[in-house]
Amino acid sequence: MAKRDLLSIYDLSAKEIKTLLSKAFELKKKRTTLDIFRGKTLGIILEKPSTRTMVSFAAAMVQLGGTPIFLNIEKTQRSRGESIHDTAIVLSRYLDGLMIRAFKHCDVEEFAKHSTVPVINGLTDREHPCQILADVMTMTEFYKITTPEGLKKIKIVYIGDGNNISNSLLAIASILGLDLTLIAPKEYLSRKELLNKSLEYIPKSKAEIKVTDDINAAENADVIYTDVWTSMGFESEEKKRKKLFAPYQVNSELLKKASPKCIVLHCLPAIRGEEITEDVMAKHENSIFAQAENRLHAQKAVLLQFLK
Repeated sequence: MAKRDLLSIYDLSAKEIKTLLSKAFELKKKRTTLDIFRGKTLGIILEKPSTRTMVSFAAAMVQLGGTPIFLNIEKTQRSRGESIHDTAIVLSRYLDGLMIRAFKHCDVEEFAKHSTVPVINGLTDREHPCQILADVMTMTEFYKITTPEGLKKIKIVYIGDGNNISNSLLAIASILGLDLTLIAPKEYLSRKELLNKSLEYIPKSKAEIKVTDDINAAENADVIYTDVWTSMGFESEEKKRKKLFAPYQVNSELLKKASPKCIVLHCLPAIRGEEITEDVMAKHENSIFAQAENRLHAQKAVLLQFLK
């Protein structure tokens, strides 16, 4: 069987996404250690800091009977100029799979091109597919949704930078036919080519996608999702971003516009007092930390699907 990579949500069909979510819920319910991956190794390459992605993938691999191997890119020959081509070929001969967190999406694509083992995107500047699977799992869980059609009745609002989270949300909404509103300052909305990509799926899925700089579009939201204003790699823009994003803070006044049953999500880490206030974090920690926990279960499902 030819190896498959998970570099983007677009690498999955609607049926595959639903299968992964179903498996993640099954694994969460059972909470048992399996012996499926005995003797298998997962290389974990980290170019950026990581807590949830690093630990959830490592724990998932152990709980499935395998072994994670951590590769700090600064400690490898990549830091001395070895090509991705050569590194990918060599690692493929040692490992059964690779999870890579990288600055550039094109670098992960290059790894996948030359790797003979599956490559999983653990976050790039373009997408964060494993995070978004856990996010949709959390929405399903908190709204007690039992059918795919039920998910389409939820109004999801993402407020903040048009970054990897926003891009992957846009992708999964387009594939599954969800109601998604993306809100950000005009110059930080999702890139045109990614919006155009979503248009390829909308005629079939009947997704309802809205992209705007109007914060009032959060009205009647069932889910409000935010992320840090300054993602890793954009620290030089921090001062400018703080000023532009200030009106887009998720606070108690904003939540008055939302549905009374609205849940708040944050992929973490959160900068309390910036993109989200301390009181909103405290009030909605159940959904936010369930979202973080669900990374583990979603990661297990992904590993079972791609490393089998």
